Amino acid sequence: MKRSFLFIFCMAFVLNAQAAVVSSSTGAPVPLHVKQMTDVSPDLAQLTIDEFLAMTPSKYRQLTGKRLGLKKSIQLKAAQKALKKEIRNGKDADISKGVYVLLAILGLGWLAMGLLDDWNGSDWLVNLLLTVLCWLPGLIHALVKMKKYYP
Repeated sequence: MKRSFLFIFCMAFVLNAQAAVVSSSTGAPVPLHVKQMTDVSPDLAQLTIDEFLAMTPSKYRQLTGKRLGLKKSIQLKAAQKALKKEIRNGKDADISKGVYVLLAILGLGWLAMGLLDDWNGSDWLVNLLLTVLCWLPGLIHALVKMKKYYP
């Protein structure tokens, strides 16, 4: 019984950690890199994507006249890395790769596939049938199809 409560608590923590940051004013999800950009400086939020990706601490100093500290420099690099990863993936994934694998292991790979495909296509239906017939083929199918969602 204790193990099941611990498992449920861990699942809630993982799913909560993967949730999008919600803006207090509009209630719309804000991507993490935008939040990190505005944490570094509100001036950076007005830059184009190319200008932001090319930003260095020395360019920031030329732009604003202020020195970017160590903590803010690390935040800037983390925001740039997150934005590059998002651009490379080509789309915003609704769920992270870790949550996808966890759902596949729990036998809910079809749910993850459906959410990522907006319930279009037949991959999620095939995975549901494989999972119902026997858990292991559904798991294997979900892990093989993971390349489609996370290149």
